[in-house]
Amino acid sequence: MPAAPDDPLSLPGPDAAPKPRTKPAAVRLDELMAAAQALFIQKGVEATTINEIVERAGVAKGTFYHYFTSKNDMLAALRAKFSQGFLDHIDREVQACAPEDGVARLRAWTRAGVEAYFDGYELHDVVFHDAQHPDRGVAEKSAVLEQLEAILEAGARAGCWKLDDAALAAIVLYHGMHGAVDASIAQGRRDAQALSGPLSAMFLRTLGAG
Repeated sequence: MPAAPDDPLSLPGPDAAPKPRTKPAAVRLDELMAAAQALFIQKGVEATTINEIVERAGVAKGTFYHYFTSKNDMLAALRAKFSQGFLDHIDREVQACAPEDGVARLRAWTRAGVEAYFDGYELHDVVFHDAQHPDRGVAEKSAVLEQLEAILEAGARAGCWKLDDAALAAIVLYHGMHGAVDASIAQGRRDAQALSGPLSAMFLRTLGAG
C-alpha cells in the first residue's frame, strides 16, 4: 500500500539531491556526435540527414544547431576528435619509452599508429576522404607529422640515426605506414602486431638504425 503523502518516510530529506531534468551538455554533445558517426559510417555523409541524426540521438533539432551549423561542421568536429584520439594514443605509447631510446620510441609510434588506424579506419575514411573537404585534413595531418618529426629529431640527437631532413623523413614514414595499413585492410588483414613489427624494422633500416 503506498505511503500516505504526509508519511515522513516517503518524503525526500533536506539533503536529497534534485534529479536532473536534462542530460549534461557534454553528454548530449557526445550522444549527438556518436549518432552522426554511426550514420555517416553506415549511410555516408551525403545520404544522412540532420533529422536522422537528431532522431537517433534522441534530441531536438535545435540541439544540433546549438553545437553545429551544418553536417560539414559536425564532420569537421568528428575529424578533430579522431585526430586528437590518434595523437593521444601514440603519445601515451611513446612516452612510456625512455626519452633517449629513439629505436623503442619509433617502434612504439609505428605500433600505436597501426593500432589506431585499424581501430578507427571506418571513421577515418569518412572524415578524411569526403569530397566536401578540399583541405583533406591538412591541419590534422600536420599535427601527426609534427609529432613524428619530434620523435625523429630526438632520436637523431641521441645518436640513434642521422638525418638531413627530419620533416621529409616524417612524411615518408607516415605515408608508408598509412599505405601499409590501407593495403592490409583491403586484403582483410587487421593484425596490428603482425604489421607493425616488420614495418618498424623497415623504417629503422631506412633510417640506418636497423
